[in-house]
Amino acid sequence: MAKSADKKSKPSDAEKLKTVKKRLKKLKAALKEAAASLEARAEAAVEAVAKAKPQNPVSPLAPARFPDLPVIEGAEFASGAAGVKYQGRTDVMLVRLAPGTAIAGAFTKSSTRAASVLDCQAKLALKQDTGKGAAIIVNSGNANAFTGRNGQEAVDAVTGGVAKALGVPRERVFSSSTGVIGEPLPAERITAVIGDLAANLDAAGAAGAARAIMTTDTFPKGAAASFEGDGGTINITGIAKGSGMIAPDMATMLVYVFTDAQIAPALLQRMLSARLDETFNAITVDSDTSTSDALILAATGKSKAAPITDLRSAPARAFGKALTQVMLDLAQQVVRDGEGATKFVEVQVTGAVSDADAHRVAMAIANSPLVKTAIAGEDANWGRVVMAVGKSGAEADRDRLTIRFGDMVLAENGWRAPAYDESAASAYMKRDHLVIGVDLGLGKGRRTVWTCDLTHGYIDINADYRS
Repeated sequence: MAKSADKKSKPSDAEKLKTVKKRLKKLKAALKEAAASLEARAEAAVEAVAKAKPQNPVSPLAPARFPDLPVIEGAEFASGAAGVKYQGRTDVMLVRLAPGTAIAGAFTKSSTRAASVLDCQAKLALKQDTGKGAAIIVNSGNANAFTGRNGQEAVDAVTGGVAKALGVPRERVFSSSTGVIGEPLPAERITAVIGDLAANLDAAGAAGAARAIMTTDTFPKGAAASFEGDGGTINITGIAKGSGMIAPDMATMLVYVFTDAQIAPALLQRMLSARLDETFNAITVDSDTSTSDALILAATGKSKAAPITDLRSAPARAFGKALTQVMLDLAQQVVRDGEGATKFVEVQVTGAVSDADAHRVAMAIANSPLVKTAIAGEDANWGRVVMAVGKSGAEADRDRLTIRFGDMVLAENGWRAPAYDESAASAYMKRDHLVIGVDLGLGKGRRTVWTCDLTHGYIDINADYRS
């Protein structure tokens, strides 16, 4: 009987299978619950990191809004997302320029210039055939600098793709790249969107193009001017990017200026070159010169105004004034968007033995980390200005030196000014637009440059720029 009872108590194969299935079901449920928990924890961790990392808010020195830019007849713009570095971010712009367009340019003097800069310089050294139109293509997210032979191959692929899509000669297609140095440019991602860009070219698309070329910029940059030429209105429109690695010999910026004026390439180049020192070579954020700086000026010739042929003529002077206005506006916007900037600083140097000496003093002050950090801390430490003058290499005489903050004289005749008021100087430093004046008392040389303060925000942005 005992044996018979034992036999009855043993589970059947069906029962065994049923038990296994129950266990598997419980295991699946437990695994599903664990996976959900891990996913939730991972999402929470990502969110925490995102919250902890600075989001690069819009500069407090930014203009109230992007300006209204006049349409330049003969220039069309398009922008799109190629995923050069980030997915879902507008990072490429294309400009088509009508036949008859003259091109001028200025570029970084860096000895490690990017492939696109070298390519543009080589093309502008050729005699321009303005009858066949032109184009500009720009990407952000990758500088295509220090990339060896691959760099030029990438430029050829991109400019060749544009030439084919728009029916213009490759030697009339100019490219620029901005972003990380030393990484191969994924040219195939750019060429893949050229067709879409070409299909969406729009004469009113300059604002979108300005956004497409931003990197660490916190706002798009645009400027415009118009004046009456001989027989019609002449318009000038410009867009730019730039925020860090900003110093003379251009800066780490890309600038594109368009006008409908009728003007020959050689004369256009002279007009551009004559205005660099007082605009884009008179700004600094951090004293670093980029590999990729480029300024391209295009004149479509579509204005009804008579051609500008003589630099001494009234129309040429008016054009020069308007061009300076646009270039200086864009240059100062770059400083106002300096990485981490909270103060816009104008440094005025007068009384130098030469303009060159005045420039040396102005840039020594504008680039001094000690001066810039004092400004960030709202410390009226004029002694640091004295230090910067002394280290500049320019001729200076302690007993002829005068230093001003705004309208206040802080130091003169080799000593602190008798009327110096520390509290008034400290109150002045709380402004977001400061003027530092230095008169060397030696001659007629003068120079004004623009810079910004140096805050921890600059470190936050640049310490993990590649991440």
